[in-house]
Amino acid sequence: MTPTLRTRLTGGILLAIGAVIVLFPYYWLAVMATNTTGDIFTTPPKLTFGTHLFDNIGEVLNRIDFFGSLLNTVIVSVATTVLVLFFDSLAAFTFAKYAFPGRNVLFTILLVTFVVPTQLSAIPQYSIMASIGWVGDLKALIVPAAANAFGIFWMRQYAASAIPDELLEAAKVDGAGFFRTYWTVAMPILRPALAFLGIFTFVTTWNDYLWPLIVMVDPSNTTLQVALNQLNGLYGADYSLVMAGTLMAVIPLLVVFLFGARHFIRNIAAGAVKG
Repeated sequence: MTPTLRTRLTGGILLAIGAVIVLFPYYWLAVMATNTTGDIFTTPPKLTFGTHLFDNIGEVLNRIDFFGSLLNTVIVSVATTVLVLFFDSLAAFTFAKYAFPGRNVLFTILLVTFVVPTQLSAIPQYSIMASIGWVGDLKALIVPAAANAFGIFWMRQYAASAIPDELLEAAKVDGAGFFRTYWTVAMPILRPALAFLGIFTFVTTWNDYLWPLIVMVDPSNTTLQVALNQLNGLYGADYSLVMAGTLMAVIPLLVVFLFGARHFIRNIAAGAVKG
């Protein structure tokens, strides 16, 4: 066996092992969702699919307003992702390519807010939402998350190296203003970074639990993660129902991730060809 073939074989084996490690939790989730709680705690663990999936799903739909919570989560996740992509890319483009007084100071303050735990901002953020009457409204989930330090930092680092200054000068010579330059010159170049940020933001917003639990006092506006927590009883939990509900919540997320990842890879490949 040649060294090249041995290297490829070793790499393939390691990739296969890594894929199994990554995918096994999803397989185990599906197994638990199709069995009863008693089957889940058998020894040795049951690793085959059961026959109780539709029974578990039916019980989940009876206990919580799954589709109402799903709709709320979709609205919040989509709106937040769109706003983050716009505001973060706009701020990042400005930080990366335009010199203005206090730019470095503002960016340093931004980085400081990035390292502050989000739990510390829950109380003052709730106070602000209460003062403007947004407690219990979906706006309290969307507007505070419309921009974030991580997105600005990520987009700024990408824009600084990906957007040539000569291209901006050419746009300025052609009479393009700031927003036209941002939209027609910067945005097409920033697509790979936007694809990653969009996936990251959507997944993070979809999985958010703490802030919706605090601010969503209206049961009709409950998000999916908070609704799924209601499947846990006061003195115990039916894990088969919890896993069935989790499986139902994960499937839309996987579809969005696979769709976004495909565009992410396509944009990177297109950028490499152009480069």
